[in-house]
Amino acid sequence: MFQEIKKNGKASWVPVSVRVEDHVVVPDLDYSNIENPDQFIEDYTSKLANTPMDMSRPLWELHLLNIKTSNAESLAIGKFHHSLGDGMSLISLLLASSRKTSDPDALPTTAATRKHASSNKKSWWLVGRFWFMIRIIFTTVVELFKYLLTLCFMRDTKTPLMGKTGDAIRSRKVIHRIVSFDDVKLVKNNMDMKVNDVLLGMTQAGLSRYLSRKYDEDMVVEKKKNLEKIRLRGTVFVNLRADTKLEDLANMMAKGSKCRWGNFVGVIIFPLWVRSEDDPLEYVRRAKSTMDIKKLSIESLICYGLIKLTRKILGGKVVETLVRRLFDHTTLTFSNVMGPDEDISFFDHPMSYVAASALGGPQVSIANHVILVYQLFFVEITKNCGEIK
Repeated sequence: MFQEIKKNGKASWVPVSVRVEDHVVVPDLDYSNIENPDQFIEDYTSKLANTPMDMSRPLWELHLLNIKTSNAESLAIGKFHHSLGDGMSLISLLLASSRKTSDPDALPTTAATRKHASSNKKSWWLVGRFWFMIRIIFTTVVELFKYLLTLCFMRDTKTPLMGKTGDAIRSRKVIHRIVSFDDVKLVKNNMDMKVNDVLLGMTQAGLSRYLSRKYDEDMVVEKKKNLEKIRLRGTVFVNLRADTKLEDLANMMAKGSKCRWGNFVGVIIFPLWVRSEDDPLEYVRRAKSTMDIKKLSIESLICYGLIKLTRKILGGKVVETLVRRLFDHTTLTFSNVMGPDEDISFFDHPMSYVAASALGGPQVSIANHVILVYQLFFVEITKNCGEIK
C-alpha cells in the first residue's frame, strides 16, 4: 500500500501490487576497487539518505551489498518511510522475521520487565500510593507547562548542533559507531541504574566536551559562550504500547491483536546537562536524576492524546505545524528499542549488529540502541558470515 494525497489535502492508503524488483536493490559495484569499505558504506548510506523516496509506490527499499567491512561480511540497508510505522513497529517486524541462531525455529527473546516486589507493610501501602499519585500529578503538570512554553516561545540556545528553522532538506550524513555494551553494563551495575541512564550520561559528557572545544577554538570573544548558560534539550520518543512481548508484536497484523501497528508514540522533552565536570560520572548521575523525574510524568501519553484530538478537530496541517515547532525549538532527538538477548539470524544469515538513524526536521539525531524515525528510517542490517543470497 502507499499513501495518496487527495484534492482536499487528506492522505489515504491505496492498495497496490508490489513488485519486489522495484524495492530490492542489488547495486552493480566493482568491489575490488573499493579501498576503504567502511567509508564507502558511510557515503552510500548518506547518498541514500539524501535521495527522495518515490511517493507513487510503497515507501520502502532494501539494498543488498556483498562488501566486507570492519564489522560484517556483507550488509543489507533498509530505507522505510515513517508513515509505515514507528521504530517499535519496524524493529519488531525485523525481530519477528528473525530466529535464534541456537534454535532456528524459535523467535528471539527480549528482557522482560521486572516487577518490583510488593512491600509487606500493608499499613503504609495506602499512604505510599497516595504520595506516589501526588508526585505523578505534580510532575506531569510541571512538565506539561514546560512543554507549552516550548511550543510558544522557549527555544534552545543557538549552538553548532542546532539546525536552522524549517531546514528539512539540507544534506545529511549518516554515521554509526559501535561501543562496548559490557563497559556500559559495568557502569550501570556499579552505580545501580539503568542502561539508558548510562547512555544519556555518555551523550551529555560527549556534547559538553564537543561544545567546550568548539567555543575554545572560536577566537571571536562575542561568540564564546559559557556552557552553564546553554539551554540544550532533546526530544525523546516513548513507546506507548502496553503489550511489549515479542510474540504480541509479531502478531500485530493479526485480527483482534491488542498490540498496535503503525505510529503509537509520545514525545517528551529531555533537558541535557551541559557543563565542564571534572568527574565524568557526574554526567551519568545527572542523567539518572532527570530520567527519574521523567518516569514519574505521563506527559507523553497526555501529549499523544492532545495531538490525536487536535488532528480530529483542526486537521493534520495544524498537528504538523505543532510538531515542527516542537522540533524547531529543541536540538536533538533520542530514542531506543530493546534488542534480543541472544545471537539471532535473519533468514538464515547470522546478524552482527543493527544500526539505525532518522532523518527529517532540523534536529541532530542520536541513537542509544536504535533511533526512532521522524520522517525516514534507515536500518543497516549486517551479516557476519558469507554473502547475502
